[in-house]
Amino acid sequence: HHTTPHERSDESARASRRANMAASSSLPAAVPALLLALLLAAFAPELAAAASSRRPTHQPPPFPAGLAPLHQRRAASSSGRYAASAAAATDNGTAKPFTAHYFQQELDHFTFTPNASRLFSHKYLLNDTFWRRKPAAGPLFVYTGNEGDIEWFTTNTGFMFDIAPEFGALLVFIEHRFYGESKPFGNDSYKSADTLGYLTSTQALADFAVLITSLKQNLSAVDAPVVVFGGSYGGMLASWFRLKYPHVAMGALASSAPILQFDDITPWSSFYDAVSQDFKSESLNCFSVIKAVWDVLDYRGSNDSGLLELSKTFRACKTVRFPSSLSNWLWTAFTYTAMVDYPTPANFMMNLPAYPVKEMCKIIDSFPVGADVVEKAFTAASLYYNYTGDQKCFEMEGGDDPHGLSGWGWQACTEMVMPMTVSNESMFPPSGFSYEEKSEGCFASYEVRPRMNWITTEYGGHKIDKVLKRFGSNIIFSNGMRDPWSRGGVLKNISSSIIALVTEKGKHEVAENMQGPKYSELTNA
Repeated sequence: HHTTPHERSDESARASRRANMAASSSLPAAVPALLLALLLAAFAPELAAAASSRRPTHQPPPFPAGLAPLHQRRAASSSGRYAASAAAATDNGTAKPFTAHYFQQELDHFTFTPNASRLFSHKYLLNDTFWRRKPAAGPLFVYTGNEGDIEWFTTNTGFMFDIAPEFGALLVFIEHRFYGESKPFGNDSYKSADTLGYLTSTQALADFAVLITSLKQNLSAVDAPVVVFGGSYGGMLASWFRLKYPHVAMGALASSAPILQFDDITPWSSFYDAVSQDFKSESLNCFSVIKAVWDVLDYRGSNDSGLLELSKTFRACKTVRFPSSLSNWLWTAFTYTAMVDYPTPANFMMNLPAYPVKEMCKIIDSFPVGADVVEKAFTAASLYYNYTGDQKCFEMEGGDDPHGLSGWGWQACTEMVMPMTVSNESMFPPSGFSYEEKSEGCFASYEVRPRMNWITTEYGGHKIDKVLKRFGSNIIFSNGMRDPWSRGGVLKNISSSIIALVTEKGKHEVAENMQGPKYSELTNA
């Protein structure tokens, strides 16, 4: 998702790096209190009575609380805009904490062309374990889906489940169009610009609005307040949804949402400077080894015999064809690890130990003086790819897309243009950013050219403090400063109801916290 010297010919690598914006930072314990204040302030008459009658958190209602008859009706009926499936099981046989449903969504919300009213099955998930129906319907906590399979994000979500009992909330997780099972054209959805043209953030936000509004009507909960939650790209969507659809959502929690990573608002080198600082803060030697490895890889990989030897060193399943494949493999490992450097073991992107950056640097620092720099870097990166030790070899070129993230390449080539450079101070090879090169690369891949300034035109970003202070409200921006994406986030309070929660040692988050670190552990870390 950002152009690097090692990725300009590899669109899938760009897409996968952006898609990794999905794991967890620490959310301060103040968040539930802020949400309660937000809910009570905006819906005081309805919620004041409801708040006094909330069920104790240690006595959740049985699952499902109020939707079981509705689920059965939907599943039995083939008419209308809804369908449902039974709760699925996880790989270990335990029931998933949601039921899957499908809404007949319109393809194009903004035109009235013949194709606009075409319908597709839009997936969403429900958990009504804690939903309070009387005396007034409890709120809907709605997760604005990211660039991937919604079940993947949901099963790695903790915070919404943690606070649902306190608020008597219905949990709704909506998949983003063109990801997971919500593909408007089925297997042909990524076929060409003619189909991919319907993959935009504005269409996704409209999807959310239509589905939420219809769902509330279907549940006889029209007056129930809605708060949207999201992290990373989903966090950007959550904040934009609050701004664009204030009549649908009364508030938003936007975690690790780099809404200022556009145009020239945030320094272009900030992301990779932050990744580098994460490693440098653990060990200067570790930083120096990683900084030195790129030139060595390029030199050794400049001929076939060198590539063969490097393929053996990297335990590649097949001999690699390009040295950039090895660089991308390392680059991805170090970047992802910096983002998911949690204080406890976690498995959102990969199975990793607690504080994986520290562990990587321990590996590098444990080598004797004079050891091969490539061997050091490879062994450290293997912690990311093979912490469990079950990988006999590594796919360096090609590979699969287990979480369905590949649509991001299109989004990054149309509207989500986040300029990034690598400075001389970084541990990565220096590189620049050229709008012209970006445009040509996108045209070669998709036959479209990016609209470089569309996001800030559509949603704003410049002078955001002054703009949102005048008209915005009820948004919580949460960021961890060890997350490289935090540099493009809102880090200071804008008003009494647009709050920035910043944790100095927090990392990247999806919307709350991933499964692995518990909420209390993260807030105490």
